[in-house]
Amino acid sequence: MIQVAELAFCCYAVTDLKRAREFYEGVLGLKPTTVIEDKWTEYEFGPYALAIGCAPGMFKPGPDGCSAALEVEDFDAAIAHLKQHNVKFRIESCETPVCRMAMIFDPDGNTVCIHKRNAK
Repeated sequence: MIQVAELAFCCYAVTDLKRAREFYEGVLGLKPTTVIEDKWTEYEFGPYALAIGCAPGMFKPGPDGCSAALEVEDFDAAIAHLKQHNVKFRIESCETPVCRMAMIFDPDGNTVCIHKRNAK
């Protein structure tokens, strides 16, 4: 049996790393922690990392693959910020019994979840 210790990272395929970095850093406010030329960038927060990578022919961007949920401090402010930057929404803000969330598209059409857990 495999014993998983933690999530190392999740990655979105992108076609243009420069354009993707402008979105993830400029719009979402993530800070790069690992940059490998024009192929790979990681953003670490807590013990986890979100990566974006250019790997033509290996994997392709798309809206229906795995999506990362980014936990935000202020959900309403985050949604307003995204709308100010004309980010396209796949699913507008909604509430569930455990959270508030919205699904947005990055410049390559990947789905990113903006998320806020309900207070316990």
